[in-house]
Amino acid sequence: MQIAAIPEKKSIDDEMLIALNGLRANFKSGAIRSYESRRNSLLNLKALLLKYEEELYAALYADLRKSKEEAWVTELGFVLSEINHTLANLKKWMRPKRVSTNLMNLPSSSHIYKEPLGVVLIIGPWNYPFQLLFGPLVGALAAGNAIVLKPSEHAPATMAVMEKLIADGFSKNEILYIEGDGSIVIPSMMNNFRFDHVFFTGGTAVGKAIYRMAAAQLVPVTLELGGKSPCVVEADANIEVAARRIGLTTYSNAGQMCIAPDYILVHHSVKNRLVESLKKVITDFFTEDPAASYNYGRIINEKQFQRISSYLNQGRVIFGGKTNPADLYIEPTLMDEVSLDAPIMQEEIFGPVLPVISFNTMDEAIEIISRNPNPLSFYVYTSSREKEEKWIHALPFGGGAVNNSSWHFTNPALPFGGRGTSGMGACHGKHSFDCFTHEKAVLKTPTWFDPAMKYPPFKGKLSLFRKLIR
Repeated sequence: MQIAAIPEKKSIDDEMLIALNGLRANFKSGAIRSYESRRNSLLNLKALLLKYEEELYAALYADLRKSKEEAWVTELGFVLSEINHTLANLKKWMRPKRVSTNLMNLPSSSHIYKEPLGVVLIIGPWNYPFQLLFGPLVGALAAGNAIVLKPSEHAPATMAVMEKLIADGFSKNEILYIEGDGSIVIPSMMNNFRFDHVFFTGGTAVGKAIYRMAAAQLVPVTLELGGKSPCVVEADANIEVAARRIGLTTYSNAGQMCIAPDYILVHHSVKNRLVESLKKVITDFFTEDPAASYNYGRIINEKQFQRISSYLNQGRVIFGGKTNPADLYIEPTLMDEVSLDAPIMQEEIFGPVLPVISFNTMDEAIEIISRNPNPLSFYVYTSSREKEEKWIHALPFGGGAVNNSSWHFTNPALPFGGRGTSGMGACHGKHSFDCFTHEKAVLKTPTWFDPAMKYPPFKGKLSLFRKLIR
């Protein structure tokens, strides 16, 4: 999906406008706001996920050549875990929270009420077409909202199964599933209907266009974008473990993961060991012929294939590098001798190509990372607690891991989100619930105590006010 600029305001399709207004009316009726309604919606979604499990496996294989095991861990099982976590905590999350009251307002009591936002729009990407659309959906349902789902048109098989799933279990007044070209459908909706929140996962360029359209109506947004996520391997790292954990996520989904390591910065003293270990890991994971491996995926379409393939000429291929346009296949690849000024080091790779760059000092590595500031994720491999703390505090980044890569994403207790050009806002677990919830502040004041000092005339009361308000 490409949205280069904000289009002129287009008349919205009458049927779509009726459907959007139906969502608004259903939300205003209060029918989906109770705990029982939210819980039932989540249980319904869980049952539908399991009902369509095999069809989703087939669709994800058709779109991205994902094995059932990979599809379960990164797509279906991930969403199921999110549902289970939310069901276990929903009542607690919904409960009004009493907070402290300052001296000035005593004997009042202070409370925070959790209020659904209204009608929200969730826009999903193609790389994890089920998980990255239905994960936010869990939070939006838990928060009691009416929802528009816009899947990526670039994963057509998965899009079709998700449409069946939603139609099977939800009315269009609860969840409206909108297909079509995102560059046309999304501006048509956003420029003619005011959503209460927009949740977008995708590239930075499109995220900026979404943000501009939302800003025109002061609609809050959550933007889960991308960027160049660095992976630092220090001299004291466990190289064999580092290679396995880096290789696992770098080549999962054929590298089409926004939080995969985008490039490695490895201390010069262990670079050769790391490269040899990565070569062994790739062969162990995907055999000598990854093209025939059950565990290795494919690039989503020809456009992405051509973009990723172009990086192979921007340095020296030291492992892999084979391609097959007819099969949208790019071999797991390691590259050396890449220029920091080349596109491969300025753009998010989003594919199975991993540059390996050596460094001598931390300052040198930080200077390289700073060329692409605010990465979505950052990873450091080291045996030193002191070094890990230095790295964590030295760099701004969305989230990350020490001696691991990408698995912070799977913990619902951790917020997931970027900063700066890698996004804004957070999701997962309670953070998803909070994303689609307004915290309404309420002060409750009794009438039995109503001191005259609070009211005019105020002359002569300054010393008293200074004691009360410090």
